[in-house]
Parts: sequence; C-alpha cells; structure tokens
Amino acid sequence: MMVFFYVAIMVIFLFFFVLSIGWLLGARSYKSWGKSSSFECGFDAFNEHRLPFSFRFFLLSVVFLVFDVEVVLLYPFVSLGVGEVDMGTSLCFYIFLFILFVGLLHEWSEGSLDWMV
Repeated sequence: MMVFFYVAIMVIFLFFFVLSIGWLLGARSYKSWGKSSSFECGFDAFNEHRLPFSFRFFLLSVVFLVFDVEVVLLYPFVSLGVGEVDMGTSLCFYIFLFILFVGLLHEWSEGSLDWMV
C-alpha cells in the first residue's frame, strides 16, 4: 500500500517539475495589437465592436450537450444482447429513460428548446 503512495508522490513531483521546467525555458508571449485583434481574411477589422451573443443559443447548445452525453450513456444498455439483460438492468435502463424523458419535457415546457433569433 505504501508503494502506491510513494509512486503517487513521485508522479505529482515529476508533473510539477516538468511543468516548472517548461515555464522556465518556454518562450514568453507578449501582447500586441496584432495578436489581440480579430482576423478577417487578412484585412483590418471593419467593425470594432462585437455583435451581441444570444443567450438562448448558448442555453440550447448546453441542453444539446447534456442530452448528447446522456445518449452516449445509453449505449452500454443498447449494446447488450436481449438474452443477457436481467430484470435489474432492465429496470435501471427504464428509470434512466424516464428521467431523460422528464428532463426533456421540463426543457420543452420551460421554453428552452424554442428557437428565437
């Protein structure tokens, strides 16, 4: 058990050692107008102020990512064969689907899935 502790301490030490060597020997980055300006096909920016970002679009993309991850979590259940699934696994699968469906209904009733420009 102590061997794992020593190995963990050594890995942490080596991580910070390599990180500090990279920080000491790495090239410094200085801010300039060229680095901080937006790039529009090689020309200077026509407009200095940014367009407003839609919060509804951000919320819709976060909801999409959450449901996408949940669909990925469904893959192990779907990949099992029909004869390999017992009652507990099947119950867990249906509870997960129910929670996913309730979340979808909540997002829909809240209006988060409505597209507004």
